[in-house]
Amino acid sequence: MIKQAEISVLLGKFMKFFGLNKSSMICYSQYEHGKVKYSDLGKGNAIVLLHGYLETGEVWNPLEKLLVANHRVISIDLPGHGGSAVTGEPHTVEYMAGAVRAVITDAGEKKVLLAGHSLGGYVTLAFAEKYPELLSGYVLLHSHPYADSPEAITKRKREIFVVRAGKKDVMYPANISMMFAEQNLTKMPEALARSKKIASQNSAEGIIAMLNAMMARPSRISFVESGAIPLLWILGRHDLYFSPEKALGEIKIPGNARVVILENSGHLGFVEETDLVTELINEFVRELKWSIKTDKK
Repeated sequence: MIKQAEISVLLGKFMKFFGLNKSSMICYSQYEHGKVKYSDLGKGNAIVLLHGYLETGEVWNPLEKLLVANHRVISIDLPGHGGSAVTGEPHTVEYMAGAVRAVITDAGEKKVLLAGHSLGGYVTLAFAEKYPELLSGYVLLHSHPYADSPEAITKRKREIFVVRAGKKDVMYPANISMMFAEQNLTKMPEALARSKKIASQNSAEGIIAMLNAMMARPSRISFVESGAIPLLWILGRHDLYFSPEKALGEIKIPGNARVVILENSGHLGFVEETDLVTELINEFVRELKWSIKTDKK
């Protein structure tokens, strides 16, 4: 019997082959013991978007609407969040990078721009280290290559305790509010409510898996410093989770990296300053090399 994930993959390839236009297409890719949900929009060079902790691919909708005019945009629900399966505890960032690779393979892409927000940035770095041949470039949005500090690990363990106690609905609203710059909380009530609604849809098991993955991830400072792949690094001036000063203070920025600090954003610049982030990504895409190298015989 053909599984739902296989049907979604075949349908996606059918529509791509015949050039059918779609406003929104939901697909599923099979990865190891579970399915991975993703949306697939538009045509052109492919941009793959990876959401952060307490988010799903839905969080990218405002940015997708602008990027899809010129690009193919694939937004993935990382394993453990949204419509993707929870298959273990934890889901390591390397495991999630493998899931992203499965989606890219199913989508028929050979080169993509990978953009990750926060936790999605940790997965992006793991992917870039494991599968550099699949990337034209990568974008870190309010993310960084550092391993968790002892303080961060303590906080995550406390959140796991709260979630295990059946109180995830007590924990996530404050986390989401902290993602916005203080001045944007009153300016953007609909965006705030939408982010909280998205967070509410994630299961306790998935939240715990993500927290464990973040605690276990290694430092990838040396990879970023190597400049192996072009990087666009976007940070928020008012980010309460990880300030630009802290992010940039202990790293040597390679020559093929561009760092941009959004002056009116906290931890959600692609929501708080959507137009500017769209412009930055479009500029970055135009600068990248999309050709695939082949060995000459």
